[in-house]
Amino acid sequence: MEALHYTMIIEWDDRDNIFVVTIPEFTRCKTHGDTYEEAVKNGQEAIEVCVEAEQALGRPLPQPQTYAA
Repeated sequence: MEALHYTMIIEWDDRDNIFVVTIPEFTRCKTHGDTYEEAVKNGQEAIEVCVEAEQALGRPLPQPQTYAA
């Protein structure tokens, strides 16, 4: 799969002691990990799943957010 430049927001959850990952370009696309590294890996996998799901449904992919200084 080609490089996908979607946003991952990684936040610590004190209640469950996990890192929660949100992909804002995709509605309801979230995952988590016990470590930061695991959260990043799971976030990348979640992006791939979301892209595949949108393509399977024939929907256009959302535009990735870009950094604006």
